[in-house]
Amino acid sequence: MRIDWKITKKRGNLRPLLTYTVTLEEHEKALALPPLRVRSSIPEPEDSWQEHCYPGQMERAEGGRHVSCYELEGPSHRGKSWPQTLRLPWREDNAYPEVEASFLAFRKAFESLLEQACASAPMQEEGSLGPSEASRALVAPAVLAERFLAAARRREEMLPQ
Repeated sequence: MRIDWKITKKRGNLRPLLTYTVTLEEHEKALALPPLRVRSSIPEPEDSWQEHCYPGQMERAEGGRHVSCYELEGPSHRGKSWPQTLRLPWREDNAYPEVEASFLAFRKAFESLLEQACASAPMQEEGSLGPSEASRALVAPAVLAERFLAAARRREEMLPQ
């Protein structure tokens, strides 16, 4: 699995955008891994739909807080990778250490799924059953009688008439 991300922010009162893509490798797709969703520690700002945050408002207000944390998600074994975009809270120092920490936690959860899938060993079983002694014992008298009758018919056909 590969996780690529970038954080971009324009100058001013605009909130930064975190864009990430989770890409599964072919051998991971071959294991039929389910889609993964993990609660991150990346804060979702209040009114995250809004691309800006003015001074003194929302997370920039005295005692400003975030509403919740985002969930990170990855594709299933059948899905394709696509970029996900999350709006981050405005911060004066532009530091978002929880982003890398959250992706590390996501990777750890993915590795747990991978370990479970790898523990399910491949197998192939083939079998064949012939007649049992009981079925032979049931059928034998009829088969033997049929053979005797067939032999008698052949003998009878060979005799001159």
